[in-house]
Amino acid sequence: MHVLKGAEHELAKQLATLIAVLLVLTSCGQPFTGGKLKKAGLLVPDTISDQVWGTKGYKGLLSIQSEYNVDVFYKEGMKSEGDIERAVEDFVKKGTNLIFGHGDIYEPIFNKLSERYPDVQFVFFNGDSDKKNVTSIKFKAEAMGFFGGMIASRMSKTNEIGILASYEWQPEVAGFIEGSRYQDKEVKVDVEYVGSWDDKAKALELNKKLISRGVDVVYPAGDGYNIPVIQQLKANGLYAIGYINDQIDLGDNVVLTSTVQNVDHLYETVARKFNDGTLESGTCYVDFQEDIITLGDFSPLIPYDYQNKINQLVKDYKQTGKLPNEGT
Repeated sequence: MHVLKGAEHELAKQLATLIAVLLVLTSCGQPFTGGKLKKAGLLVPDTISDQVWGTKGYKGLLSIQSEYNVDVFYKEGMKSEGDIERAVEDFVKKGTNLIFGHGDIYEPIFNKLSERYPDVQFVFFNGDSDKKNVTSIKFKAEAMGFFGGMIASRMSKTNEIGILASYEWQPEVAGFIEGSRYQDKEVKVDVEYVGSWDDKAKALELNKKLISRGVDVVYPAGDGYNIPVIQQLKANGLYAIGYINDQIDLGDNVVLTSTVQNVDHLYETVARKFNDGTLESGTCYVDFQEDIITLGDFSPLIPYDYQNKINQLVKDYKQTGKLPNEGT
């Protein structure tokens, strides 16, 4: 059990970036009126040190601590139902009334535990719930894939690009294909599925296959393996579209841009709404319109006029909710 005291760790305050996003969570139920935020807890299936998905959740927890001066707790490696139940019980005993499950694996157990702990608000990602004290937040990721696909298609020299996805159901995969073909109808899109978010060895082997087929831009849509895949592409003089984080720091001569999910900012927004009594229950959606999904920095390799074009298309999408291939 890792404990971060509300009055301690000045460094946590420096790491936290406070935002003023007026997040609109659509398609939700009624707000859960469980009272003010007392303490917050976080369960992650793997680690907070992965520098991608888990780290974003941890930074979000730190921002809650900094903003509300409350104790926060986290536990890593929370995958089995038994471990999750014991962790939640431990959090509740310590007075925690807002608990985040950092992934979709928490859907069944949080829906179940919500009845046992009616005074606790449970939050998880990319699942569904109709419980009055559970909020599921889904990322509408098709658009981010669409714009990433446009850029990959525009910058490919071989006219062959690839997606290294975790699962077939990922909406960013379909979006990437749509965007690449909107940019160039003749582009070839090669898709491989890792079947996991974090199987680095398999991802690297599949990436080698993509490279051998002439693919020169790859979208590694898995937060647990995208960094080594990008490093492998860099070693071969090829390009990538970053995923989850703005990964331009891995090399602006390899990362053309990134499809970013600002999960850390989302955590603070959820906590604020919970504390205000306006956090809605049920299944909710976030996208570019809430600035929770964004594009990362552009590589200087991308022509400036094309950068402007993409920025304008993103702006149009935020205003209309329609992608370029859907008309106005």
